[in-house]
Amino acid sequence: MGNDGGSIPTRRELVKEAAKNPTTAQLKETQQEQQLWAWTYDPITRKRLAAPVVADATGRLYNKDTILELLVGGQAEKGTNGVVTSLRDVVEVKFEEDGEGGWKCPVTGAKLGPGTKAAYVVPCGHAFSGVAIKEVAGERCVTCDEAYAAEDVIPILSTAEADITRLASRRQALKEKGLTHSLKKASGGEKSKKRKKREASPETPSQATISESGAPDEAIKAANETAQPKPVEHSRINNAATATLTAKVMREQEVAKKRRLDNKNVASLFSNRDAEAHHGKSADFMTRGYSVPAAGGKR
Repeated sequence: MGNDGGSIPTRRELVKEAAKNPTTAQLKETQQEQQLWAWTYDPITRKRLAAPVVADATGRLYNKDTILELLVGGQAEKGTNGVVTSLRDVVEVKFEEDGEGGWKCPVTGAKLGPGTKAAYVVPCGHAFSGVAIKEVAGERCVTCDEAYAAEDVIPILSTAEADITRLASRRQALKEKGLTHSLKKASGGEKSKKRKKREASPETPSQATISESGAPDEAIKAANETAQPKPVEHSRINNAATATLTAKVMREQEVAKKRRLDNKNVASLFSNRDAEAHHGKSADFMTRGYSVPAAGGKR
């Protein structure tokens, strides 16, 4: 069993020592490795973090293009465990580079990364070290002078239970107010209700004008068909540019399909029911292509 010529260990020798719990040093080393990875790589694509970098309400860092791709594909909520559902759920973090490919605090000059406490301010997104946040305690960002509240200071990649609990409470409070992480209004609110009501109303301004002028019903109907766009197939694409491109591709496919059906070569493969029926032996596929000699002729 040991591949050494027949040594067979007994069960007692295999289980005589129970598995040991990891020591404090081992746990700390594992946590440092996880912090280093989270400060360096995107958690979804596993690519190196590069500007522009965004952070969610839990302080986790992403590449901005990763979030955009997830939103266009409709996979953002699943990929971020429900934390990000729109671009308003992230804030672009404005790090100051230290010239060596890393980031530093603009106040203290300390390096921002694993092993150091760092935070960013909502909504401006400027990042500082934990020491600078405590020393320069105020209501305005020291970099851009934009106002912020104390609860809008988001620790970056914090593992402290107090920070995790506070951020969860902040998310719940913003949700009850109808706000997102960036302090902007959440989609699907009052504006969405007004849009649905406007779409449900059949009357348009052009229709009202025509009705008052006493135009015939046919003119009103034609104006409505012109003013109201044709209903399109429901799409899950939230990005306007992508949805427009998709609609254009679908129109081109319809034109190409119609062109194929109108092709004479394709039409010749199918019989025309409206054409007059051909009589005689020439209509038989066995005699098609040559004429049958008349009776009495030379064979």
